[in-house]
Amino acid sequence: MIIVGLTGSIGMGKSTTAGLFADEGVPVNDADKVVHELYRREAVQPISEVFPDVVVDGIVDRQLLSQNLAKNPANFKILESIVHPLVRAREQSFLDLQRELETPIVVLDIPLLFETGGEARMDKIVVVSCAAEIQRQRVLSRPGMTPDKFETMLSRQMPDAEKRARADYVINTGHGIDSARAQVKSILGELSKQAGPTNHA
Repeated sequence: MIIVGLTGSIGMGKSTTAGLFADEGVPVNDADKVVHELYRREAVQPISEVFPDVVVDGIVDRQLLSQNLAKNPANFKILESIVHPLVRAREQSFLDLQRELETPIVVLDIPLLFETGGEARMDKIVVVSCAAEIQRQRVLSRPGMTPDKFETMLSRQMPDAEKRARADYVINTGHGIDSARAQVKSILGELSKQAGPTNHA
């Protein structure tokens, strides 16, 4: 089984690209979606013990959590120490299931793949990228986004050029969805040859 790590900085089109892999029948484990679920389930108790003001009606309120982190950036490390092991456990369950099913290729969609040292767990890495001006335009069009917030997010992410340099494949999303889909199909064509019909590792 080939494990593909999919990553890219904010606004590069990573989630859309993950959807394109899914459209081709590739199972995708979305770390962001997992975190959303954890904020309603397993992560609520440990987070409430450290940040009691961010849990409302038994659910972690992302807006309140975001405000807390903006005021106290040191809390990022505390939050990560709670959430990352839970995310990894979910990821492992996903991989175990796909191995049982003898799935040839899977995608792990991880926003901070390089930043958290996750590349060591991947067989191949796909970085989603586009021109900086397109990225900025996309992000600033999101509700509630400000240039300051955007800069803060960028400061926590490895520069795009470095990610591209460390990738096995780069998908450029700056030319529209059809172009991105063609790039995904091309990558899967190459990986399928490597995976082979009998590779159940």
